[in-house]
Amino acid sequence: MHDHFRPGPAQLPPPPHSRVQTRDADPRVRIGDAERDRVIDQLADHHAAGRLTLAEFEDRMAAAQTARTGADLAVLTADLPAPTASPASRSPAGPAARRLLDLDPAIRTYLAVMALLWLIWLASAVVNGASYPWPIWPMLGWGIGVAGKHRRDPARPAP
Repeated sequence: MHDHFRPGPAQLPPPPHSRVQTRDADPRVRIGDAERDRVIDQLADHHAAGRLTLAEFEDRMAAAQTARTGADLAVLTADLPAPTASPASRSPAGPAARRLLDLDPAIRTYLAVMALLWLIWLASAVVNGASYPWPIWPMLGWGIGVAGKHRRDPARPAP
């Protein structure tokens, strides 16, 4: 008959030991291929923007591939501006660009490095005359590995 106000249980914050820690919270936590690929993609963007020379990009990319912890990766991008996430700069021009951005980070890294190798070859061919197309060998070797990984990966979504 009488409606009485009954307060619900108090909402208390979870105790500190039960909070889920993110991977970025502790730089001593070991990292995986996805984190390495993300930093390599960022380094490639900074190289394309002219913030890194080719030698710096290659050195940092090699260091990123052998990094073991978040601190190892943080050192590689500490002197570079944070990546921008503005919708205007990240929106691709067309469907082909959208498909490229939807690719696995390992494939994007492969394509970026192969493009860089072919550009180096092209620049040397212009300066020294046409030469043997040596980028075909890393392209084939690494490409077979990338393709094999994606054929074996059952967690990969179907196209």
